[in-house]
Amino acid sequence: MADAKALNGVLCINKPQEFTSFDVVAKLRGITHTRKIGHAGTLDPMATGLLPVFFGTATKACDILPIGDKRYLAQFTLGVTSDTEDIWGTCEKTGAALPDREAVEAVLPRFRGEIMQVPPMYSALSIGGQKLYDLARKGIVVERTPRPITIHELTLIDYDEKSGVGSLDVSCSKGTYIRTLAADIGAALGTGAVMSSLCRTEAAGFTLSDAVDFDTVFLWMEKGVLSQKLLSPERLFAPYPALTLNEAQTRMFLNGVRMDLKRIKGSGALDTGTPWRIFGFDGEFLGIGQAFPAEGELRLVKFFRERG
Repeated sequence: MADAKALNGVLCINKPQEFTSFDVVAKLRGITHTRKIGHAGTLDPMATGLLPVFFGTATKACDILPIGDKRYLAQFTLGVTSDTEDIWGTCEKTGAALPDREAVEAVLPRFRGEIMQVPPMYSALSIGGQKLYDLARKGIVVERTPRPITIHELTLIDYDEKSGVGSLDVSCSKGTYIRTLAADIGAALGTGAVMSSLCRTEAAGFTLSDAVDFDTVFLWMEKGVLSQKLLSPERLFAPYPALTLNEAQTRMFLNGVRMDLKRIKGSGALDTGTPWRIFGFDGEFLGIGQAFPAEGELRLVKFFRERG
């Protein structure tokens, strides 16, 4: 029996190759017969792996996610360049001698920490109202301003010196282009490089172990259990401290009433503007509140409880 309950929560999908993030949302709309769906962190068609998808009230989290960092397992191939910086573009061999593992390891420190990165032409960024990938497809190359990114971790997992193929474990800030990182490492080695595969393993506080495929979603839908399988949007806000309201305060919060911080148990040591995960007296996750100690108030930011 199909799941007829309202769908509110997070579903982590293991995105297959050749699907855009929009394709994933469209597929899930078809399976679940639900229109209100969003996602966190666009993945290119070439990429696979973790794509958090939000249903119902959870879509309100899309613009206030506290965890923007992501993690990837990226395969690269040295001795090749590409107009798209990956193997799906027009590739050319450089003929450069392939380095040994020690040489590859030696350049990686340059790319750890806060660095500047030039966005690739084949990207969804807009310049002058035009998408870069639209310009690139017309053979137009425009100057792009380098942007600051942070590479928290960059580890060479394996590397074959004969083929020049290796893989990297990359933990990075939002907005990092992994194929550009691979190309820049190749340039630093003097060989050129392309990204040959990419799998996202962490995003929005979730890991690839949380993800399921479309067949599983379809099965859950048919068994009528999909609504039970969705993850609480509370997990998206794990970095925030938790606050439990009493019964009267719960009603006030649900009605959007600004509350006196002094009357809320456990609200003593807050910095100005600190967001909180707010729970009702019965333990239900209600939403996100923000403390304003100067005004002595707790205010509603986003409400995630299903109405009705």
